[in-house]
Amino acid sequence: MKQLLFILIALVCSGSAFASGGGDTIDLTTHWIGYTALAIFVLSYSLVILEEKLHLRKSKPVLLAAGLIWILIAAFYNSQGMPHSAEVAIRHNFLEYAELFFFLLVAMTYINAMLERDVFNSLRDWLVLKGFSYRSLFWLTGILAFFISPIADNLTTALIMCAVVLAVGKDEPKFIAISCINIVVGANAGGAFSPFGDITTLMVWQKGIVQFQEFFVLFIPSVVNFIIPAFIMQFALPTGKPKSSSLEMTPIKKGGLTIVGLFILTIITAVSFHNFLHLPPVFGMMLGLAYLKLFGYYLRQSAKIEIDHNDIPTGHQIEDDFDIFNKIAKAEWDTLFFFYGVILAVGGLGYIGYLGLASEFMYVQLGATTANVLVGILSAIVDNIPVMFAVLTMQPEMSHSQWLLVTLTAGVGGSMLSIGSAAGVALMGQARGYYTFFSHLKWTPVIALGYGASIYVHILINGS
Repeated sequence: MKQLLFILIALVCSGSAFASGGGDTIDLTTHWIGYTALAIFVLSYSLVILEEKLHLRKSKPVLLAAGLIWILIAAFYNSQGMPHSAEVAIRHNFLEYAELFFFLLVAMTYINAMLERDVFNSLRDWLVLKGFSYRSLFWLTGILAFFISPIADNLTTALIMCAVVLAVGKDEPKFIAISCINIVVGANAGGAFSPFGDITTLMVWQKGIVQFQEFFVLFIPSVVNFIIPAFIMQFALPTGKPKSSSLEMTPIKKGGLTIVGLFILTIITAVSFHNFLHLPPVFGMMLGLAYLKLFGYYLRQSAKIEIDHNDIPTGHQIEDDFDIFNKIAKAEWDTLFFFYGVILAVGGLGYIGYLGLASEFMYVQLGATTANVLVGILSAIVDNIPVMFAVLTMQPEMSHSQWLLVTLTAGVGGSMLSIGSAAGVALMGQARGYYTFFSHLKWTPVIALGYGASIYVHILINGS
């Protein structure tokens, strides 16, 4: 927290001018408009951090902040006889958001379709019914979180694995707490070596800074980030195995595995659009949405044929009535609007000139390695999305290895605190009373050890 405050003070007190982009940009970092915009952003993000306490959705304060910041900017530029300058800047930020929005909307729709077809419920029940020991379940849920999150996302993966832990560990609160920490670390680490594993890696890939196949050089550092804390935490687990469960296996509904295949095909399409056609990946994802829509049409029609063939009233087969728009409606809209607010608000601060000052302080005075390590620490306190978007907007001059480093640190740094990632925040709600901020904080030094080791391994094997 001291580091964060120091950077904010440095931004406000620095007198050096920096144009954030374009020849007609005016430095407002020492103007009252700049100070007001910075105060609005800090206040709004304080409300985001306190979301669990205030029960205020995180999108609301940042949406308001984004609007107010750009009103201040536009009003000033209009008064200077430059009415279109702010318009060009905000359109640029909005285009970046639009690409991210539609990409995530397609991914969320696929995940919701798989949830509705009971793909993940079936996996959960299989793990519960196998009768594994506490230590085996600890490792299995952590490893599955590590390997599922690169394909799905770290939030959904963490929620699924946490459901397994809660189902089998209700008699051992200590097992639930430690396993939840392991799941958060595993999901975040797994998401760091894939463009699809985390919002920050997706942003880096869509920006064209790191190519799709280049993310996989982060695999070994990500493994180190997960393995070291898990190895140490396993010695605090209770011995024995959970009591046998009377739970029955949930069958995967018709088309569930086909949807998994279509999702993989959609990812291949998005990568192909980017690598071979030199088109933004989001257009490949939208084509992939067509795959799911057409398959949804097939499921609906086949259900109607089955109803007619068996002479069964329609109401009795409503569970087979697959509705793709219902899956779209269940997307994480609060999260999507939160991204809008963050990208527009941070973009506004960049247009004012603050990101230029931050880039000068962090990447010139501190150096790229120190700055990128600090990005991961800030991600645990604030959130990795605004931090990474700020770095991408700064576009500091640094080597490809350093861009990979900041991708790694932004992805795994949030594991050091329970509030540092969407996975941690979600599990505090799902495992309320078992997994808490302080139960996670107890293991922060161990997680930090894994964080430092992953950075060292990355520099060792990818430094050149």
